[in-house]
Amino acid sequence: MANSQPDQAEGLRRLLVQDSLRVVTITSGGAGAGKTTTVINLATSLAGEGKNVLVIDENVGASNLVGMLGITAHRDLLDVIRHDKVLEDVMISSPAGFRILPAGRGLRVLETLSAPDRVYLVEAFACFTEPMDVLLIDAAPGRTSRSLPLVFPNHEIVMVVSPDPASITATYALIKYVKGDRKKTPNIHVLVNKVRTEAEARLIFDNMESAARHYLALPLDFTGFIPQDGRLSLGRTVAGKVEARSASAFRRAAESLAQWPSSQTDGRGLDDFVECLLHGAQGGQGVKSRFVSSESSQSSHV
Repeated sequence: MANSQPDQAEGLRRLLVQDSLRVVTITSGGAGAGKTTTVINLATSLAGEGKNVLVIDENVGASNLVGMLGITAHRDLLDVIRHDKVLEDVMISSPAGFRILPAGRGLRVLETLSAPDRVYLVEAFACFTEPMDVLLIDAAPGRTSRSLPLVFPNHEIVMVVSPDPASITATYALIKYVKGDRKKTPNIHVLVNKVRTEAEARLIFDNMESAARHYLALPLDFTGFIPQDGRLSLGRTVAGKVEARSASAFRRAAESLAQWPSSQTDGRGLDDFVECLLHGAQGGQGVKSRFVSSESSQSSHV
């Protein structure tokens, strides 16, 4: 009995202090902007600050996040969906202290799942007891990401853009796609990567923000910029390297992310996130999602 009291106290403390789960989709208009490297370094910075971070890798192939880290993923979310593995079996612990869920194959079949399989998947995430503070999604390229339409109380989107004109054009097109005909759009943040100076980054952001406000009635948030310092390369972690110019920039971006206001809605767990993800994949059918239902109810009164 004596041993159970500290466990109960710790459980109560976590229940009282845990904030709602922060879900951040990190995407870009096209290849070459540094999206996955950004995910790696933001996750490293957040984990270094004591946050419990889970990265969902939505990509497949050698260029996905685990591949860039030099990690071999033998299983992914599809093995959980097939009832071959439990969630804990397919998660990977990175050397930097964050968890990775390879999910590219699994996310591609969400819209085909039967009702029992959808329930099973939600329960699989509900059984994962390790509390998470931040869920970062390394999105599939462009419009193919399953997470862009996600309706979740604390869902934010970070667009990574480089000074390349093609990157700027593609990123703005993706912002327009995300806006679509939604009455409520997730907060969209812009992180300007591979720039020489802050002034260059601000000019790129100001032009994009002006166009988004004028043509889409959509404000954008400037999350920061990452300088090109010669040490930042594909898949390389610089967040822990004091001598790298980009390291402090990633830390500042991570601090900004951690301070974004949170919704008071009670969606805290990974199972809540998966309910919303399935709801979107199924076209709003078959999966309970009180967050989507709430938004629809509010919209009907506008």
